[in-house]
Amino acid sequence: MMKTTIFWDNDGVLVDTEILYYRANRQVLRRLGVELTIDQFREFYLKQAMGAWHLASGGELPETTIEGLRAVRDRIYEDLLRKESQSLPGAAEVLEALSGQLCMGVVTSSRRVHFDLIHTRTGFNRFFDVVVSGDDVRRSKPDPESYRRALELTRRDPVECVAIEDSERGLTAAKAAGLECWVIPTPLTRDGDFRSADRVLSSLAEVVALLGFR
Repeated sequence: MMKTTIFWDNDGVLVDTEILYYRANRQVLRRLGVELTIDQFREFYLKQAMGAWHLASGGELPETTIEGLRAVRDRIYEDLLRKESQSLPGAAEVLEALSGQLCMGVVTSSRRVHFDLIHTRTGFNRFFDVVVSGDDVRRSKPDPESYRRALELTRRDPVECVAIEDSERGLTAAKAAGLECWVIPTPLTRDGDFRSADRVLSSLAEVVALLGFR
């Protein structure tokens, strides 16, 4: 069936922000005597979506302390988002090519404030018909709730839609919602298990051709 709708993951697919999030978490954890490695970030954040607070103080930090640390981490991350460019090469051209051709939404685990900061700089918001952020659901990826919410908002049948993801947990969420999912691995996610993906692509540019547009 011809696709009428595309759901983009945001971080790692349209914008290069995951490394900034790593840097913000590493900076905060360093204050606790923990040196967060890139491999730990891949495992705990991009695969398991569990964070890394358990690495500090034997995993016994009080929840109130963790909440304070998250707030500090978010301020650092927001500062990085304001200062550094995030758009991935080719993203603007791909979104422009598909604009008006089909419905486009973003399904992201990021907080809405971070999403808005990112796209205030990129200008990509004009392309999106719907946005489902981490603030709009109770359970983030790999749970399928965010994709199911996107389907409700667009009133689309899953067979009409394709999700574009870069991570294993994003793939799991999309497939659990009944969606076709194409994965574009990044340097941070390329060691993931993508055997359940409908396609594994090497670049964003392939999406346009595979959807039958030029």
